[in-house]
Amino acid sequence: MTPQASYDALDAWIDKHFDEEVRFLQALVRVPTDTPPGNNAPHAERTAELLKDFGFDAEKHAVPAADVQAYGMESITNLIVRRPYGTGGKTIALNAHGDVVPPGEGWTHDPYGAEIVNGVMYGRATAVSKSDFASFTFAVRALEAVARPAQGAVELHFTYDEEFGGELGPGWLLKKGLTQPDLMIAAGFSYEVVTAHNGCLQMEVTVHGKMAHAAVPHTGVDALQGAVHILNALYAQNDEYKKITSNVAGIKHPYLNVGRIEGGTNTNVVPGKVSFKLDRRMIPEENPVEVEAAIRHTITQATAERAGLSVEIKRLLLANAMTPLAGNQPLVDAIRKHAQAVIGEPVPAVGTPLYTDVRLYVERGIPGVIYGAGPRTVLESHAKRADERLQLEDLRRATKVIARALRDLLV
Repeated sequence: MTPQASYDALDAWIDKHFDEEVRFLQALVRVPTDTPPGNNAPHAERTAELLKDFGFDAEKHAVPAADVQAYGMESITNLIVRRPYGTGGKTIALNAHGDVVPPGEGWTHDPYGAEIVNGVMYGRATAVSKSDFASFTFAVRALEAVARPAQGAVELHFTYDEEFGGELGPGWLLKKGLTQPDLMIAAGFSYEVVTAHNGCLQMEVTVHGKMAHAAVPHTGVDALQGAVHILNALYAQNDEYKKITSNVAGIKHPYLNVGRIEGGTNTNVVPGKVSFKLDRRMIPEENPVEVEAAIRHTITQATAERAGLSVEIKRLLLANAMTPLAGNQPLVDAIRKHAQAVIGEPVPAVGTPLYTDVRLYVERGIPGVIYGAGPRTVLESHAKRADERLQLEDLRRATKVIARALRDLLV
């Protein structure tokens, strides 16, 4: 069979089975995986059941409960599906994560209904990234049905710790020696191939003052006012960050955000303790150690400017940036070639200001890229917002691109 005949046959198989692929994705979306609280094992069990219907045996790798709970989640079972085709050749891993942030407010569709309206599926994780459980699974099914390779292997890695950083997801699988692929493709969107991404530092800052009755505030030390002073010092850094630009297309400059604040006991009490959690995105060119040291200095300096305050600083996450490895070029070339053929327009190779658990593969010398089912931008997908959605045609296109690329990479 000529290469073009193989591509045509792959496309035809995917079109024939697309309704089945959509139903598979709906079944995955309908099992909640809100993180927190992070009770993800039931979704892994359901995924394994569905995969078994396709003749795919999923290895269930449960992370010890004590480790998961100490990490701040309830349960994690990571899945590996191994599909060997013959001696020699490369092993290509396809990774997508099932854990998602809670739905939040403002939805006009059931977050776990997987409702389809005018060719669009609505629901949490429809775009990021249960969609790529479907695209990757059906790409492999198509490959085996019409263009089965004579060598190499594919592994499906369905993991459940991207939202907390990935250390108990793919990081755990790699650390335990349960997998060591040659190349990997991770869940992404359909109109670009991502070869680099930002790093991320997350910290929890607890500001201690002294509680007092609101009628005699001078007898206390207001931790909230202290926290506001520290926050102003931190946010002022964003103006400086704009002067630090990345050379990676698609990535602009560092940024700091505070996403959660809590503290105080009642409205008539001067708050004695306030804590907040910050997220500092790091461009690939930055040194994470220097970034963390600078933030700690800003916090401690601002604290010292207010009498009676003390502060605790705890690192929650340090995710290194993803930088391109030389061996990723075959992945980039294959995906770009077939994305242009399927979508009908050039698909660029770029960086993204997001951070993902792909970095954990790259840190171990495994070349990887990010590509999958989704729109042109995160904003269009409504990921991490109300009414997350996926254009079903993007799912169809991405499945075809991945199947075609696997066919080329495993020849």
